[in-house]
Amino acid sequence: MKRVHLFEFEDLNWFPDLIRNYMTDYLAFLASATKIFEPILPILEKGIQAGKTGHFIDLGSGSGGSILSLNKSLQKKMPHLKIWLTDYYPNWEAFERIKQQAPNIDYVKHPVDALDVPDELHGLRTLFLSFHHFKPSEAREILQDAIHAHSPIAIFEGQDRSLPSLVAMFLSPITVLLTAPFIKPFSLGRLFFTYLVPIVPLTVWWDGIVSSLRTYSQKEMQALVESLENTDTMDWEIGKVRSGLGFVLYLLGVPKKKST
Repeated sequence: MKRVHLFEFEDLNWFPDLIRNYMTDYLAFLASATKIFEPILPILEKGIQAGKTGHFIDLGSGSGGSILSLNKSLQKKMPHLKIWLTDYYPNWEAFERIKQQAPNIDYVKHPVDALDVPDELHGLRTLFLSFHHFKPSEAREILQDAIHAHSPIAIFEGQDRSLPSLVAMFLSPITVLLTAPFIKPFSLGRLFFTYLVPIVPLTVWWDGIVSSLRTYSQKEMQALVESLENTDTMDWEIGKVRSGLGFVLYLLGVPKKKST
C-alpha cells in the first residue's frame, strides 16, 4: 500500500489543546498498559550509550507515557539516566506530572521543533510514535540534523500500513470508550468529550487510521537514510521487533567510532 500523507487533527495549529491533550493522554495510557516498547529496550540502551551523555532527548513526547513506562526498566541498568521531554505542542500538565513521579525525567520549558533541535540538547534523540507525522522532506531533515550534530537517533513506530494495523485503528474508538474512566488524572471533561460529545473517539479514530497510512515502511526508511549527506558517518539499523500481539518498527542511527 502506497504511503498517503493525509492530515491529522493533532498536527493542526487551530486544534484545541484540551482535546489534543486528551488524545495524547489516551495514547500514553495505552503505551503504558500494553508495555508495547519493552522489547526495544536493548535498542534504546545502545543509542543512549552511543550518545555518551547518560541521557536522551525525546522529541514529540505527547503526554510522555511511552517514556514513563520505560523509565523504571532503564534505570535498573542506568541509575544515573536523565531524560528530557519535548514537544512542538507541549502538554505541560502531563510533563509536570511525570516529573513529579520520576525525578530523573524533566522537560524543556518551551516548544521544540524536531526539525531544528536546540544545540544545548545533547545525547540520543528519540521519536516514539511521531516520525510518521513528518513528510519525506521533513523526515530527511530530522535525520540530517542528527548527522550534523553527531547525535544518535532512534525512531519507534507501533503501526504500519498493513490490513491488521488498519483494522486495529478502525476499532480504536471502542478502546477509547472502555479506557476513558481509568486514565489519570480523572477528568470530567475527558468523560464529557468521550461519551456525551464524542470528539475524542472520533479524532482518535481518524488520526489512528491516518497514522497507519503515513507510517514509513522499512524500505522507505532505508531510502531516506541513503538519501542523506554524509550518511556513511553513521551506522544505521532498521528492523521490526515483535511486541505482544503487535510489533514495533524501528530505525537506529549512531555515529561511527573514529578510527585511531
